[in-house]
Order: sequence, then C-alpha cells, then structure tokens
Amino acid sequence: MAKMLARVAPWLLSAKTADSGGPNVRGASSGALRLLGKEDTDALWSLAEQDPVANIFLLSHLETTRTAAPTPAGGRVVGVFDDAGALTAACWAGVNVVPVGVSAENGPEIGQFLARSGHRYSSIFGPAEAVLSIWSELQHSSPRPFDVRSDQPLLQMTGLSPVQPAPGLRYAQPSELDVLLPACAAMFEEEVGYSPLAGGGHHYRQRVKSLIARRQSLVDFDSSGQVVFKAELGTVSTGAVQIQGVWMNPAYRGRGLSASYMSAVVEAARQVAPLVSLYVNSYNAPARATYEAVGFEQVGTFATILF
Repeated sequence: MAKMLARVAPWLLSAKTADSGGPNVRGASSGALRLLGKEDTDALWSLAEQDPVANIFLLSHLETTRTAAPTPAGGRVVGVFDDAGALTAACWAGVNVVPVGVSAENGPEIGQFLARSGHRYSSIFGPAEAVLSIWSELQHSSPRPFDVRSDQPLLQMTGLSPVQPAPGLRYAQPSELDVLLPACAAMFEEEVGYSPLAGGGHHYRQRVKSLIARRQSLVDFDSSGQVVFKAELGTVSTGAVQIQGVWMNPAYRGRGLSASYMSAVVEAARQVAPLVSLYVNSYNAPARATYEAVGFEQVGTFATILF
C-alpha cells in the first residue's frame, strides 16, 4: 500500500529533474513538439488564459513560478507548435499529466512524446477529449490504471448562490490539524479507494497542514468537536478557484445540509477569485444535485486516469 501511495498521491514531488529544452520532435499532424523553456513563458500564459477554469492548474503554477521552464522538482511542460512557430497546445508533465489546449488530433502525439521520456505519472486529468487522446498512446507504455473516470462534469459559477450559506463554516486553524486530518483521510478513501495515511501518511499530513496555513481549508465542527463538513479551495489562481475535497460526516448526511455548506464555500472562494469551479464524477447524483441547487452550471467535461 505504501508503494501505491508513492505512485498515486498527487502532491508528492518527483525525485527526478527533467532536462530543460531539447530538440524539436516532428508530429504527424500538429507541428513540432518540444519541452518549453523560460523564453516560452508568455506564450504558455496566453494559451492557458484562454480558459481560466479548465486550465487553473497550470495558471496557478505559472503565477507561483513565473516560468515555463522545468522545475527543480522535475515538472516540465511539453509544447506543440504550428508551422509558424506559434504555441498551439501544451501539457504539464510532472507527477501528474495536465493538458492545456490539447485536441483529439495532437493528443496522441503528446502521448507518444511522454511515452518516449520513460517517466511514470500518478494521474492524468483535465478536459476529457485531451486526456483520453493522450492516453490512447501513453497507455501502451504505462502501468495499468486502477481507475479511468471518463465523464466528470466541469462546473462553474460566477455569482451569488440562491442558497443561504451555513453560518458555521470557517477557515481551519493550525491547532485543528489533528482533528481535521481524519476527516480529510476519510474523504480521500471514499473518493480513491484507499487511505492516504497508509505507511505513515507524512506527505498527506503535510498537504493538509499546508492548505490550513494558506487559508484554503474550510471546516465546521459540531458541539462535540467532530468535523461536520469540510472542503478546500484546492487550486487557486487570480482568475479562478477550484473547490476540492468536499466531505460531509456520514452522521450528518441526509439532513439537507450540503447545499448550505457548499454555498458558504462558494462565498469564501469568491473572496479570492471571481470564478468558482469544481468537477464531479457523473455518477455521483447526490453531489450533482447539490451543486445544481447551489448555482453551478456545467461548462465542460473532465476526465481523470489514476495509477
């Protein structure tokens, strides 16, 4: 189980450092593919900003690092260029694979490019067409995934929710880490199928601690000090917030509380950025009904492949 955790957990840093730059590789239909460098930062930023909700992961990365060049932890970006030398698509390749502006036409070529690198990834996530087209080629050199989620509605809202927000939801405090951690782990286990605390859970604990420190962890407790509800502003950019880690204590489910808590999460997120988003598994009917009641509308479809 600890071995699986090291491959799957999306917050773990790669132990390898990618080479910067590199020769162009000619694709079958999309032009040249190569690793991006510092000189490509403006072009990558412009590409990602075309869809600030779908591309929030890479925009958040760019706002933090200010560069398209490979990171010391091994993250790198593969770019696709047309015949005029313009960047038309890109794909983050670190612990995770995250496409930006990738289509069904150039996705397979990116998959082949990533396959030649010999790297292993914990997940591929993003717009469904992009993810599945990359996977159509990458699957031939990758370990078998333990889950393929091909239909995950991407939801967004820009205004106030018609639902009255729950008054008790607030930012978690550092002193509450040990109480909040089991709830976070329970959410993860329900979503992914195993406990992130297996093998000690040091990295997962640090992840939760970091979210609390950055004021991205929201929680409400009952009178006995147990977590009733929690969620995170998981990925944040200046233009958008992606809500993650939504969890209601099973003892409080079925009481009609979810919508008011989600409304409170949206209210907190709107203090950070104008666009609020999340994505959800298509088969999760109760969650989808809650999000619709709160005011979310579908603006796309994501897919996630987990290893």
